[in-house]
Amino acid sequence: MTTLMTFLAMAPTPGGEQQQSPLFMFGWLGIMLVIFYFMLIKPQQNRERERRKLMENIKSDDRVAFSGGIIGIVTNVKEKTFIIKIADNVKIEVARGAVTQVLDKGQSPEESGAKK
Repeated sequence: MTTLMTFLAMAPTPGGEQQQSPLFMFGWLGIMLVIFYFMLIKPQQNRERERRKLMENIKSDDRVAFSGGIIGIVTNVKEKTFIIKIADNVKIEVARGAVTQVLDKGQSPEESGAKK
């Protein structure tokens, strides 16, 4: 009990506090925004840049995986779509945005959350 009373006696009294400078608050806000940019925004921009590069480099005879789980071979590249061969005498037209991976021969698709 005496320890608690000693602790309370040492605590600062209300009204004796110093005011923080507004500049200090804006400084911390700026630091938090910089951290937010480098931890969230910049990596997302890099992933999007890599995805655009992937889309531009797809050509005929590439093996690709799509977001719906379909795996096929590109037979024709159009401006906004691909013609994909998924089986003998079966071709489908798929939007470019549906491509998630370009696969090598014999490679299986990665899980959506897995990274190398």
